[in-house]
Amino acid sequence: MSFIYFDNAATTALSNEVLEAMMPYLKSNFGNPSAIYSLGRVNRLAIEESRKTVASLLGAKASEIFFTSCGTESSNTVLQSVVDSLDCTHIISSPIEHPATLNTLKTLAKNRNIKVDYVKLTKSNDIDFDDLEQLLSTTDKNVLVSLMHANNEIGNLLDVERVGNLTKKYNALFHTDMVQTIGHYPISFFKLKVDFASGSAHKFHGPKGSGLLYISSNVKLGPMIIGGGQERNMRAGTENVANIIGFAKALELSLAQLEKDQTFIRELRSYCLNELLKHYGNIIKVNSAEDGLYTVLNVSFPQNEKTDILQMALDMKGICVSGGSACSSGAAVGSHVINHINPTANVPLRVSFSKHNTKAEIDTFIIALKELLA
Repeated sequence: MSFIYFDNAATTALSNEVLEAMMPYLKSNFGNPSAIYSLGRVNRLAIEESRKTVASLLGAKASEIFFTSCGTESSNTVLQSVVDSLDCTHIISSPIEHPATLNTLKTLAKNRNIKVDYVKLTKSNDIDFDDLEQLLSTTDKNVLVSLMHANNEIGNLLDVERVGNLTKKYNALFHTDMVQTIGHYPISFFKLKVDFASGSAHKFHGPKGSGLLYISSNVKLGPMIIGGGQERNMRAGTENVANIIGFAKALELSLAQLEKDQTFIRELRSYCLNELLKHYGNIIKVNSAEDGLYTVLNVSFPQNEKTDILQMALDMKGICVSGGSACSSGAAVGSHVINHINPTANVPLRVSFSKHNTKAEIDTFIIALKELLA
């Protein structure tokens, strides 16, 4: 069955070039990278070369790059380890973070008695910097600020540089979830005052199960997974060599054609928004900022018997879209992001694009909406 895929914020299709780069490490180069014989050493070398590649592409030292299984693991490692290793007793975040952050904070608040504050949002759903500074200025505790670079549901972008400057002013640590932006924007950790960052390869045509954790060399963080000495004692367990190779290759390819892909995807997003406004401008609410994440468009429809089953109905027509985070799609309470920014009865639809989409697919999507909502 052919289908139209508009859920690239959840995951992207694996690039053929990435798969080709991974294949030798799934077949012939199967040795354990911790082994001293040649079959293991070739894999150790491949991991370290991939680390150097990723570090170079992200403006970091190779020693600051750690490979994980996903962005969720990376964020969990930071949030839990700053409590254990750095005696952090106060974490500041926002109410519209990814569940990987919000649910971990709930657990830390309950089980470890960590104080958690949630910064206010502006009318445009951005971080209220006055409130953030107020929270930072009135605490005498070891503080971590954890804010995502781009919201995965509505696409609002964070001024990471401004947050970095603010956290350093008050001697706080700064973690940013960059799962939606690594591979989609030029990023240099040498320039940003970021202590920790999370990334994930499957958001930019790499393999699922391949994540990144950036830890600034200015910070010493303890491991979350304890066992052997892999990943320089930060993440015990035999490395997923093929996925690490895939991460580096996918990032290399994404950044090599970034400007071209950004222009193309922005045009798709603009075209889709204009079509939606043309046909449904009198009933929909646009949840995404115009200058937000260029891959994501989120709109809300009034709730009724037709829109309640809209995602399923579109799926039956071969069109894949989502209502929000794929990580909370099984929840019956709906999107926590949309519930926070627009609590009136509505049904959100997130359409997220990649370089593989076309305007013809958007036309088909609009026609399907007309048929389903008639």
